[in-house]
Amino acid sequence: MNAKRLFFALALILAMSTGADAQGWLNRLKDKAVEKVKSKVENKVENAVGDKMDDVLDGKKSKNSKKSKNDDADYNDAESADNTPDAQNQKSDFVRGSVILFEDDFAGEQMGEFPSKWDISDGSLEVASVNGKKYAHSNASGGTTFSPLMENMKSYLPDVFTLEWEEFMCKPGDIPQMNWHIYFYQGDDEIANIYKMFRPWSPDAYGNYSFKKGGGASGDVTGDLQWDDLQKCVKYGQWNHFAISFNKRAFKYYINGQRVINLPNVAAPSRFEFRVQDDYPYRGIGHVILAKGAADLYQRQTTDLSAVEKAIAETGKFVTNNILFETGKATLKPESMAEIQKVADYMKKNPTARFEVQGHTDNQGSDKINDPLSQQRAEAVIKALEGLGCDPFNMRAVGKGSHEPVADNKTDEGRAKNRRVEFIKK
Repeated sequence: MNAKRLFFALALILAMSTGADAQGWLNRLKDKAVEKVKSKVENKVENAVGDKMDDVLDGKKSKNSKKSKNDDADYNDAESADNTPDAQNQKSDFVRGSVILFEDDFAGEQMGEFPSKWDISDGSLEVASVNGKKYAHSNASGGTTFSPLMENMKSYLPDVFTLEWEEFMCKPGDIPQMNWHIYFYQGDDEIANIYKMFRPWSPDAYGNYSFKKGGGASGDVTGDLQWDDLQKCVKYGQWNHFAISFNKRAFKYYINGQRVINLPNVAAPSRFEFRVQDDYPYRGIGHVILAKGAADLYQRQTTDLSAVEKAIAETGKFVTNNILFETGKATLKPESMAEIQKVADYMKKNPTARFEVQGHTDNQGSDKINDPLSQQRAEAVIKALEGLGCDPFNMRAVGKGSHEPVADNKTDEGRAKNRRVEFIKK
């Protein structure tokens, strides 16, 4: 009997059975199926519990347990987290000044000659080369002190500047040591000295610094260079990049992009000198760049809005030189929008406050040009604020031209201060 005939025979027998018999047969079939499934489930549970107990006794954790994963989430995060302080990541903040005042890479100089852009106060200097790069080399056994040739040799450093240069650090064993100084002066008075010594055979390095305090304070600021950090920065057997950033009172010193000195308040220098001791090979300075400008002076981080609020609360107005226009036009530069956003945030927070928006220019050009230009610039600012959601009803544009300067128009710095926008609360 094939499978098809067997199926029909069973169906016929079932149909011929009484209702009670059929129901009983089905119940027995169901009980057997349930018993079989129950047995399989019990075996799986028993095996799983056994495995779990083995894991616990062996000190293992189940990979499939959601509870275990959730319960241990904080622990796992703490265990895998990098708890190393990240201050080091913030030490690469050097920004070269925007206006180059002096630069010399010695490339056009004749070997063995005195470098034409420099002067000395002690020793002897000549152009030499190492690893294909020319530099100013001290060829005096007692060392050499030298400085750049500037129009005013007593005072050429602006109140905000950057200074960069290169030095070749020999490989261990090439020379016994390398002594180096950089001096800063106010006129003839020495106000700062950074000193360092490299001993390549170790390799080892040490040094210190001494600065006159700024802001009218007496005494000096002295200390040891952070040599643990420095040793990580120096590259032996090649040229290294050194840099200084000074902003009015804040002094920062870098080696290969890493900051190793950070002083918040020291006296402002007017000139500098390099001092390289003895006449061993590699004693000298390469590619020097002096530039006007630097990274912004550090201030404790606060919200930009609080700065506007503070100014208006204390003086009744907010004055800014950070709203910039294209030369001779009332067209806002894109970088101005960050400053305008600050004002917009304040105005939207204080929707009933009314302001006179004043445009100011320097004295370059006639009043016939500057007066309407300042008016148009004030109107452009109001239009930008309106685009950011401020009510134009609360603002009135007033062009002041060059009639209310706040600084001397004879200097670039003074004219830059006079080109400003004032928000005066009414």
